[in-house]
Amino acid sequence: MSDTGSEELEEEMSEEEKAMMEQWETMADDDDDAGDADATVEADAVPAFDGAEEDDGTGTRILNQDEIDSLLGFDDDNAMGAETSGVMALINSAMVNYERLPMLDIVFDRLVRLMSTSLRNLTTDNVEVSLDQVSTVRFGDYMNSIPLPAMLSVFKAEEWDNNGLLVTDSALIYSIVDVLLGGRKGTPAIRVEGRPYTTIESKLVEKMVQVTLGDLSSAFDPLSPVSFGLDRMETNPRFATITQSNNACVLGRLRVDMGDRGGRVEILIPYATLEPIRELLLQMFMGEKFGRDSIWESHLTQELYKTDIQLQAILGEKSTLLGDMLNWKVGTQVMFNTRTEDALELRCGHFPMFRGPVGQKQEHIAVRIENYLEPEKDDD
Repeated sequence: MSDTGSEELEEEMSEEEKAMMEQWETMADDDDDAGDADATVEADAVPAFDGAEEDDGTGTRILNQDEIDSLLGFDDDNAMGAETSGVMALINSAMVNYERLPMLDIVFDRLVRLMSTSLRNLTTDNVEVSLDQVSTVRFGDYMNSIPLPAMLSVFKAEEWDNNGLLVTDSALIYSIVDVLLGGRKGTPAIRVEGRPYTTIESKLVEKMVQVTLGDLSSAFDPLSPVSFGLDRMETNPRFATITQSNNACVLGRLRVDMGDRGGRVEILIPYATLEPIRELLLQMFMGEKFGRDSIWESHLTQELYKTDIQLQAILGEKSTLLGDMLNWKVGTQVMFNTRTEDALELRCGHFPMFRGPVGQKQEHIAVRIENYLEPEKDDD
């Protein structure tokens, strides 16, 4: 009985082992098929190039001309106004991040408060002026982004001998015209599209621009007195070019609300215009002095007063030839033209400082200081 049972058990185990072996073989076949499929997908995903030129024989893939142009940003498809990529994108965006001028925020904040009062007096209406943002843009990018129609006012900073730009959008133009000509409150201004601005509209807007420029001059007064004068007014951005297209500019966006009416005023000032007061604009607060610390200055002054220096009394000077000097021996006498009643010069290093007569005190030769010698100024 035991032999028969052991034979049946061996038969059952062998059948189970056979089933497991078959299952493992099936799983292995599925893995091989999946691996082949993945390899096919990866092979299809690799972009095909110019055949034999994709490998130089060392396993290094060679880029074709289209890939090189795309990498450098010279793609012809992007030449029609699309955004560039690659190296050209880095080059073009290099000037957007320019140094920040903290004092400009204070200047535009003063401008907002001054404009609110001035425009209320101009329009005899409740006017609210708010500052949206102060940012840095390239001049060419900004000129391409101006929504037309608009009125572009070119102004000149007389003391800085450079120009700026003030842009008034169409919504504010029609709102100012409507308010100054007695339009009813609570009704939006009527826009007439497709026609140039009339002479009356231009004159009314010019009056508002002059008031704004006067407030802008007053806003800069605590830093540096400057007079902004209106040069001309244009409606075509091509005729309002004041600097190179790649030059960085400061852009201040202002919102003017008059009840249900209003619009935007944008002030564009190139960095070249602000260069004369650049150091003042870099201050963190009004009246800051760069590179100066009163505590350190007083400490340094006290330490300088304790410094030991050496003064040299020049008894006489004489020019002689090098050959004659080589012939000098012990006991050779050198005659100077200095007399006992002549005033001697005291020097600190090579710099003359004092002058006075020579004498004797406590068996020592002494010089009494009588005159202070002013340092010589360089001609440069």
